[in-house]
Order: sequence, then structure tokens, then C-alpha cells
Amino acid sequence: MLTVLEIIKRTTDFLAGKGVENARLNAELLVGHALGLKRMQLYMLFERPLSEPELETIRPLVRRRGAREPLQYIVGEMEFFGVNLKIDRRALIPRPETEHLLALITEKLSAAPARILDLGTGSGAIALGLARHYPEAKVTAFDVSAEAVELTRENIARNQLADRVTALQSDWFSALDAAARFELVVSNPPYLTAAEAADTAAEIRQYEPSLALTPGVTGMEALTPIIAGARDRLETGGWLALETGIAQHAALAAQLAAQGYTGFESVADLTGRPRFVFARRP
Repeated sequence: MLTVLEIIKRTTDFLAGKGVENARLNAELLVGHALGLKRMQLYMLFERPLSEPELETIRPLVRRRGAREPLQYIVGEMEFFGVNLKIDRRALIPRPETEHLLALITEKLSAAPARILDLGTGSGAIALGLARHYPEAKVTAFDVSAEAVELTRENIARNQLADRVTALQSDWFSALDAAARFELVVSNPPYLTAAEAADTAAEIRQYEPSLALTPGVTGMEALTPIIAGARDRLETGGWLALETGIAQHAALAAQLAAQGYTGFESVADLTGRPRFVFARRP
């Protein structure tokens, strides 16, 4: 009988041959998920033989990853900024950059926002992460995709935040009541150019929803209406926080100035590239 370690080694070789990055880590996570074990538990059971039913559970997961399906979709869940999210092909996989955006928001906002609007919510990661961090906040989460809204609602229930987070289908601001105002409008919209989206890794290009990756040729087609529409939806002194492309900040600064925002700030991501934009309604 094959042991846990032998299966991990075979899986690592198979995934590496399919071009999967970090093949050993992927192998450990897949085997651990199939067996219901965390990685540290797995390490203590390397010599344990695996039964045929256990191997039958592992094999289809490995085949899916070998076909370059993202690990997160196979495992089906992930932790993000204090919440546990169900993850599937209805929405983009939340990235570390977006978690960094939330960390920056919580550092920057000296007073907790009472009302937050999350545009293009996807899985609900931003909305739920901020709701968990700000226990008094009411959060509205919009997405144009009905499937993404359904996933967000499942994650709202999963994290028991239905009393404070509302998810609705909306083309940016279209579903808002005319009188609605927020202390924070935040968005991680699609911002890749069409060419950049076509050049992404197979995991992204083949499996993640293209609607969440690129808004069009220039990559600015979503950011522009968000900037234009958010100003009159913000309370005086309210913040607009955006995740963006790394070559867009000069154009975004000009648009924000033209719309009357103040306090423009370009913030780098963890790799040192300009990724986030902050501005305020004066």
C-alpha cells in the first residue's frame, strides 16, 4: 500500500509535469483536503498507508489541478481577513493584494465607517471582511453578476452576518436609493486590459470569470464610472478606496481631481508596485 508521503511525492511530480507552480505545496494541500487533515497533521502521518477509497478520493482532485483548475476552486473555501469564504467559479478568487487593501483601509480610517458600499463584490470577500472588522458597520455589496450575488449571500449566511451585510445585483450604483450615502466606498473592480487578461496564467484565463478580470480594451472602463458615481454617494469627508492596475495611477489621479476629490494617495502593494488608490470627498 502507498503511504501518505509516497502519494505526495507522486502528486508533486505529476503536477510539476503539468506546469503547476509550487507543486509540492499544492500536492500537500490536495492530499490533506481529501483526507480531512491540515498540513501539520499530514506531516505527522507521512508513513500511514492509504486505503483504496482514500486514493479514489485523492485522484480526481489531482486530475483537476493537473488540468490547471485553481486550487481554491478545488478545495472550495478559503480564509480571508477574518472570514471563511466559500469559493467557486461564480466569482474571482480573492487575492492577497485585496486582503492588503483591507488592511490599509483599517489603518487609514481613524473612525469606523458606519455605512460601507462594496462595488463588484464577487464572493463578498471585501464586504464580509470589513463587516467582521467593523462590528457596528452596515455594508451594502453590489455585483452585476447574479451568480456572484448568490455566492455572496451564501457567504453572508456562512459567516452569520445577515443582520449587517446586504448583497444585491446592480450595475455599479444603479440599485442604490437616491438618498443613500456612505462613509466608505470600496472596490476591487476588473482592471486588466483585454491584452493583459488574454496573457494571464491558465488557471486564471480558463477558469475565473472574465467579467471579473477585464472591463474592456483599456482596463479603465470600470474605474471611470466608479470614480464619477462615488463622489455624490460619499458623505462629506468619506473615503473612496480602489484596487487598480499598476499603470493606471496617473490617469486615475487626473480623473479624481476632475471630479473634485481631495487627498489622492497612490499606495504600493507588497511587491512595491502602485496598486491602491485612496481619495476623499471634501
